[in-house]
Amino acid sequence: MEQTGAIISIPPLIDGEEEQDPGSQVEWRHGTIALAQHGQRIDRALVGLLPEFSRSYLQQMLESGQVQINHQRATKAAQRVKAGDALEIEIRPTLQSQAFKPEAMDLRVVYQDEHLLVVDKPAGLVVHPAPGNWSGTLLNGLLALDPQSALLPRAGIVHRLDKDTSGLMVVARSRLAMDALVRAIAAREVSRQYLALAHHPWTAASPLPVQTAIGRDPRNRLRMAVVDLDKAQGKAARTDVVLLGNAPAGCFVRCILHTGRTHQIRVHMASLGHPLVGDGVYGGKPEAGMQRQALHAVHLAFAHPITGVALEFEAPLPTDFAALLQAWSLRYNPLERASRP
Repeated sequence: MEQTGAIISIPPLIDGEEEQDPGSQVEWRHGTIALAQHGQRIDRALVGLLPEFSRSYLQQMLESGQVQINHQRATKAAQRVKAGDALEIEIRPTLQSQAFKPEAMDLRVVYQDEHLLVVDKPAGLVVHPAPGNWSGTLLNGLLALDPQSALLPRAGIVHRLDKDTSGLMVVARSRLAMDALVRAIAAREVSRQYLALAHHPWTAASPLPVQTAIGRDPRNRLRMAVVDLDKAQGKAARTDVVLLGNAPAGCFVRCILHTGRTHQIRVHMASLGHPLVGDGVYGGKPEAGMQRQALHAVHLAFAHPITGVALEFEAPLPTDFAALLQAWSLRYNPLERASRP
């Protein structure tokens, strides 16, 4: 097969061309360096031949001697390739190498065209394979739903939601759309709004812009935290919080993202003294059957990356989220959606 715009031109596979040892289940990939990639580092060139793997993993494959150039083993990621070089890559059956396989699952597709699709991710579904979750992820489901996604890095995934956060995600179906969506997200041209249920009644102003940097928690590397950029590494982050309702046990808020830092809403809300219900990592506790963090990506809006047409999507409330709202005697009216400042 040949990938348009790919780093390496890959000849079509025919019977007998893909060599496998039935005992070890080793797979071999073959490719030829194109003229446009002459002089590139080999680790960068390999991304075009193996888009399902991260660059860091490809570097590990080089170090372990799994890559050959013109039948000579290559072990240094910085080695330069030349046009016409023949590559052979040995893919061994590690957990990571087997992670990028199609797995049929019931995905709720909200919108789909030739360039993108929008899905409503359920809580509990991991987005991308990682240690501890090498299968059963959204990426595996996308590969089964849309075989052409195998030609794209990360199967077209351009942003993520935490495992226990539900709601809307946009996924690219073409490289042109993927590159455009990545640029739009980086330029903050994609509007993302979330609903959250948090402990303690809200007493601050509404809307409240929260502009505190987020970085790795120095006391617990598994957590993120609000940090002082003069003293610690981190990135600027902004979340606008809008009060939708109060109850004796907590508050119902809309959170409008202006940046997309890891755990951003969870960290910002906890820093305000309002950890999300069910979010044990940041001080939350289960409430009325809500065992996971009470966070739902309810609204997604952006210009179509190819046509420029304005697209806007709204996700219904998950059952557990709606049940907690009812237990708190609160209601949600989608027509009250806040516009992004």
